[in-house]
Amino acid sequence: MGFVVDETSALIIVDVQRDFCTGGALPVPDGDTVVPVLNRYVQKFVKASAPIYATRDWHPQNHVSFTSQGGSWPQHCVQNTDGAEFHPGLALPERVKIISKAREPSSEAYSGFEGTDLAEDLRKQGIRHVFIGGLATDYCVKNTVLDALGLGFDVILLEDAIRGVEVTAGDSDKAVRDMVEQGAKTATFNQIG
Repeated sequence: MGFVVDETSALIIVDVQRDFCTGGALPVPDGDTVVPVLNRYVQKFVKASAPIYATRDWHPQNHVSFTSQGGSWPQHCVQNTDGAEFHPGLALPERVKIISKAREPSSEAYSGFEGTDLAEDLRKQGIRHVFIGGLATDYCVKNTVLDALGLGFDVILLEDAIRGVEVTAGDSDKAVRDMVEQGAKTATFNQIG
């Protein structure tokens, strides 16, 4: 199997929001395809009674990342809009912990750890191994993985449950290489018990 989900494990689902999926303001190519795969991981973690976290961009209207504010991205995932909602097909359990990030107008936050209490919450629960999937490989997934590694967590990147923006062709492959070089392990569903 390779990896086992136990009481020291947590699943972190990164930014699987409407605006990053087909028809959204900033769609990740094939972003919707992670949903059924992540749902299988959710079932596995629920069965193991392991915690599940879902990060989300939760931007104010005037967020620094928006082109209207001089940033790089179209307006997306604005607080309390349809675009900020999780993908309707994502089967999050009732006990999921929602982590809202990039809430400050003047501060970008690609990582689920940046400006949140995610690390503290994981540590309180004795979590040592985090399994990470979602959107987008080359931005929010990468930054969340690198921060988790920097904070001392053992990181398993769910290769079958990530997709990238690919602003430049090859960005996602490069991001995966960077994460692995920093210490992340990679796995797919059948390698996790």
